[in-house]
Amino acid sequence: MSVPASRLATASPARYVSTRGRMPVARFCDVLLGGLAPDGGLVVPQAYPRLTAEELAVMRKLSYPDLAFAVISRFVDDIPEADLRSLVHRAYRSEVFGSPDITPLKTLEPGLHLLQLSNGPTLAFKDVAMQLLGEMFEYVLQREGRTLNILGATSGDTGSAAEYAMRGRKGIRVFMLSPHGKMSPFQRAQMYSLQDANIFNIAIRGVFDDCQDIVKAVSGDAAFKNAHRIGAVNSINWARVIAQVVYYFKGYFAATRGNDEQVSFSVPSGNFGNIFAGHIARMMGLPIRNLILASNENDVLDEFFRSGRYRVRSSRETLQTSSPSMDISKASNFERFVFDLVGRDPAMVARLWREVEDAGGFNLGEAPCWRNVEQYGVVSGRSSHAARLSAIRKISSQYGVIIDPHTADGINVGLQHRESGVPLICMETALPAKFAETIREALGRDPEVPAGYEGLESRLQRVAIMDPDVEAVKTYIAGRTGS
Repeated sequence: MSVPASRLATASPARYVSTRGRMPVARFCDVLLGGLAPDGGLVVPQAYPRLTAEELAVMRKLSYPDLAFAVISRFVDDIPEADLRSLVHRAYRSEVFGSPDITPLKTLEPGLHLLQLSNGPTLAFKDVAMQLLGEMFEYVLQREGRTLNILGATSGDTGSAAEYAMRGRKGIRVFMLSPHGKMSPFQRAQMYSLQDANIFNIAIRGVFDDCQDIVKAVSGDAAFKNAHRIGAVNSINWARVIAQVVYYFKGYFAATRGNDEQVSFSVPSGNFGNIFAGHIARMMGLPIRNLILASNENDVLDEFFRSGRYRVRSSRETLQTSSPSMDISKASNFERFVFDLVGRDPAMVARLWREVEDAGGFNLGEAPCWRNVEQYGVVSGRSSHAARLSAIRKISSQYGVIIDPHTADGINVGLQHRESGVPLICMETALPAKFAETIREALGRDPEVPAGYEGLESRLQRVAIMDPDVEAVKTYIAGRTGS
């Protein structure tokens, strides 16, 4: 079922500003290829589109590609409707995701569900956004006759999802930074075994936050960024965020019968991108009661939502855990949420992030804006290695389903906040095959490896290993971009 544009027309133009207030108002394609705004902030819409009850009723009946178009078109008004619809339908195909549902809902028991987001080519939820980004990037670059060098950082899944989405695409190179020796063997093999000429992997001796800091430093060098046509696919990329909004609608419609019901979502989160997409869905009018944020032992976000204190950890303080994609102590997308929390005051956001740079954090616990946390429905909790092993065993024994350790964190914390009569949807973030060591520890056996991934870890791998040195990374990029 397709949606007539008139039925879901955007109420106002899609225009974007920076969380720090010093970027000229921009349109979607102006911000699509980038990461940080020129002033160091993050791109956000001037206003969130709001959906009526009638529009939600129409959307409930849609296929995933048409639902994606209905949501995403609210944020894009500078790609012709027919072209945008084509891009969305090419991204969300059964051949890529294994079923027309794209993100099927699995009911574990009445009122407890698992939203399966990991059916794409790299077996992680990042594919849902990256497949669309690949289509959009190629479209805009060809339309404008440009090339792009994508620079990203990954703690495990973003890198492979980006590389699989961009491999072989015209006019695009990918330079992906990852923490040396701190991803699972499967995750490393997915990235480093790619032999495509436009894919470059760089392993940094450090933690994910070191990789992320390098990306921000390079992106913040305007002269280098312009000379070498640097773009971004990390969770700070706005198109990634809006692509993730779609599956909150999909999960809600699959778990409810009418739009007068509320649900809660439990979301494992390190960089605050996945859960921020849920915040947007809630701001658009989706009846979400709570967004439950699940941290692992690197609990910077849980500490904030419990106390109002945002305290960045150093590389030395960042723990290596069995849910490695969440071993993050600087949450990139968090600035977007704080922008809303402080009443969309860019001057205050700029001041708070100066405090992050100068003092390692800030405290909003006593600020008048703190009461807005409850209004936005965000609650949180912390998981641990023992707790995630217990959750893996429990879900396996009770429901016959094997989950990965990040999803286990989400279920563990989600169940702590579960409310009677409110369906709980737990976000699956990856398939267990990516974390065989932890599954063996929990269940005493290896997880099933999907067809086509057998022997992945034994394939030839290609990666450059470097110290966390911004200038060294710039030199590496410059030597391979022909600029």
